[in-house]
Amino acid sequence: MNYKMMGHFLAQILSIEGIFMLPALGISLYCGEMAAFRGFLDTLLLIVGIVLVLFLLCRGAPSAFRAREGLVCVGISWIVLSLVGCLPFYISREIPSYIDCFFEMVSGFTTTGASIVPDVEALSKAILYWRSFSHWLGGMGVLVFLLAFTGEKGQGFTMHLLRAESPGPNVGKLVPKMRKTAAILYLIYVVLTILDIVFLMAGDMPLFEAVCTAFGTAGTGGFGIKNDSMGGYSPYLQNVTTVFMILFGVNFSCYYLLLIRQWKSVILDEELRAYLGIILGSIVLITLNLRGYYGTIGETLRHAAFQVGSIITTTGFSTTDYDLWPSFSRTILLCLMVIGACAGSTGGGLKVARVLLLFKGLHRNVRQMLQPRKVELVRNNGQTVSQKVLDNTNTYLVAYVIILFVVFTIISLDGFSVGTNFSAVLCTFNNIGPGLEAVGPTCNFSQYSSLSKLVLSWAMLAGRLEIFPILVLFSRSTWKQR
Repeated sequence: MNYKMMGHFLAQILSIEGIFMLPALGISLYCGEMAAFRGFLDTLLLIVGIVLVLFLLCRGAPSAFRAREGLVCVGISWIVLSLVGCLPFYISREIPSYIDCFFEMVSGFTTTGASIVPDVEALSKAILYWRSFSHWLGGMGVLVFLLAFTGEKGQGFTMHLLRAESPGPNVGKLVPKMRKTAAILYLIYVVLTILDIVFLMAGDMPLFEAVCTAFGTAGTGGFGIKNDSMGGYSPYLQNVTTVFMILFGVNFSCYYLLLIRQWKSVILDEELRAYLGIILGSIVLITLNLRGYYGTIGETLRHAAFQVGSIITTTGFSTTDYDLWPSFSRTILLCLMVIGACAGSTGGGLKVARVLLLFKGLHRNVRQMLQPRKVELVRNNGQTVSQKVLDNTNTYLVAYVIILFVVFTIISLDGFSVGTNFSAVLCTFNNIGPGLEAVGPTCNFSQYSSLSKLVLSWAMLAGRLEIFPILVLFSRSTWKQR
């Protein structure tokens, strides 16, 4: 295990976190929020100290960097980022409990949006900004940001890290060099975020609110800066957010293909067509099921489209209390929680690509039972899917189900209803945010015990990092010297 290089890498990650805290520090000073200012200043000083120590201890690190180091680096980095990133909440005393602070920060970086804050409008602007910005940074990935703006360091450095952090069944290169791939992804991400801000401000949303809302939309996180999330905004602003949530749930490779004018590849992309088809079908079914719940068909369609876009992209914004909807509509939303957005997007969940592979693999296996001698291949976008990818997809599903029920069993110790606990696990593990019943869109997670909050925080990290970078940290073989 290359501990020195891992320490050097962790120092770089903390440096990036510190740099991105500077705008929040400036906001707190400008607004005269001295408690928040002290929180960010003390945290920055701590980061400087840790970074200096790590750089001194990890000088002359070997260049070898394997898949094992990549997985461990990603898992540890996200945990440390959350442990340090939550300190402004705690030092400023805007969130008095450190475990609550950690839960809130993990929810931010993993773009979950599950909160323990009952009154977000009482928070300072600097804290609100940092909460929302954590979504933006965690959406594309802080490690992807590092790879986009630093050179390759050691054999396999960029590929192992990008594979470990990027969501989806596999990671491909847009261009020959992984660093350029990461830079292209972030450029697209930044442009879409700016466009979202422009459209929101065109609807008379104040700049600060537009920036925070765009951060939550781009990262598909969903931390609101209003107690009613998006419910108090105009239909125009809600519709803009609906569109951009869906756009950020698309595989970013599709946007790159559009830039290089490969229109046909985008149009024929099976995952994109399935993603849009699921969204359209869900909107139609929920709209029909909600007849009579709202004044007009237009209002019904708007709320249905917003919540479908919010849930399938795992954003978690809300315009209405969908926990009051009929059971059929809520069941559709629960299914969308599991499916999630596209691979290579900022969304969570199983991913549409993985769901497609599971169904195609099932179809192939059934056909092989009927015709054992016939060779059946699984294809995606006209290309044969390797057995290794299918095996990895099946392994992921097994791990997904096991973790789902283990976490569900542990948090059931708190005595809440089955519906509350099950939706709490689904919405944290799939990085969605609000669930149903006691953790619905008008409620929060503050009522859970400290143990449950820590377990749900672990579930959020496991869901965002596609399970394995977190699981390997608990494997004895990971830490053995070879």
